[in-house]
Amino acid sequence: MNMDGYLRQVGVDPHALRQPGHQGVTPMQYVALFYALLNDMKDECMGLFSRPFKPGSFALTAREGLSAHDLRRALKRMSAALNLLQDDIFFSLQVNGDEASLHMQTIAPGHPTPVFAQETMVRVLWRLAAWLLNAPLPITHFDFSYPEPDGQEGYNLVFPAPRRYGQAAFGFWFKAKELDTPVSRDEPALRVFLTDAYTQVISPPRDFGAVAQRVRNHLMRSYPQWPSLEAVAEHLHTSPSSLQRHLSAEHTSLQWLKDDLRRDLAISRLSSSRVSLVQLASELGFSDSPTFQRAFKKWTGKHCGAYRRR
Repeated sequence: MNMDGYLRQVGVDPHALRQPGHQGVTPMQYVALFYALLNDMKDECMGLFSRPFKPGSFALTAREGLSAHDLRRALKRMSAALNLLQDDIFFSLQVNGDEASLHMQTIAPGHPTPVFAQETMVRVLWRLAAWLLNAPLPITHFDFSYPEPDGQEGYNLVFPAPRRYGQAAFGFWFKAKELDTPVSRDEPALRVFLTDAYTQVISPPRDFGAVAQRVRNHLMRSYPQWPSLEAVAEHLHTSPSSLQRHLSAEHTSLQWLKDDLRRDLAISRLSSSRVSLVQLASELGFSDSPTFQRAFKKWTGKHCGAYRRR
């Protein structure tokens, strides 16, 4: 396929991208490219398999996991759904001693699963499993059936655990005791998740520090109010200057946390409601709608109206 039109659609200059030393694309541009292709191809796996993953296949898989009591049953149910939806990979839950795995075995030995398909399935299903638990799912190692690649600079961000190549199958391994972890999400949470699922599973998960996480939790509980530094510090039983020092030590600030949460809320609200831009700007604490729309364009590379229509 000629990708230039899709690249321009998500704000990437195709010519510049191909030049040596190009700095790459933002996570939001990468996710937007995913969505543009999925929407046009009507295939959630973008032609990587012998028959398309029709729109709704990912949601169906997620709902199968949501209906389970714990991670063990969730992985079994998701595997069964995935095995019905395609003919190229056999998904199963494997337990080996004190480790367990979502195991992905290529069915036709003469037709290996493409590298990009392996990496995408492993990444997406790991992040989906962790989302269902509403808790981290630490990985002991990732397996891939293709040979070890030459350059691995970016792999630590996307697959933050030891990686084994040239394996008979691909997948992710974790401590078997995690199989008893209960699924703690519900249907309303799933509906919000599905409005922008690929942003959450493709972009590397943000690791907020302990203090930053407490601040973000307080901001979420206070929404649509946006407390000042002094108010947040008082709630956390500390001084404003001490709070600033702790956040700085975690390489963040109250303003950054506010903007990060505003972006997530804006994406969710634009995707799942008919709220006006004026009202949404007010809810998110912006002085007016144009200021909010400029911020949204900076965050996502798209105007609010274009994002909502997509």
